[in-house]
Amino acid sequence: MEILITVFRIILLISLIVCAVATAFSKKPMTMIIIFTAYSIIMSVVWVLLRSPDLAITEAAVGAGVTGVLFFLTLRKLHLIDKDKEEELMLQNESKEEKNDEK
Repeated sequence: MEILITVFRIILLISLIVCAVATAFSKKPMTMIIIFTAYSIIMSVVWVLLRSPDLAITEAAVGAGVTGVLFFLTLRKLHLIDKDKEEELMLQNESKEEKNDEK
């Protein structure tokens, strides 16, 4: 049983590192927010494993909840969410046009 707990802790640690690096190197703001929210949720699980339920609840509520909502609202206000959709649609249209040109 201890081996499973140790493996789970190692997986959580690796997940935290991956989320931190992915947030830093991500180019799209929406992706950054989603990864940051995942980081906060994983960190709240870590706090539970460290037997700090008060910190876990705070991390989940503030880190994943309130901060995520504020980031989403900020992106919406700056119209960056719409720009991501527009860029994806443009890329899809370009790829369709390239396929049509090849035929």
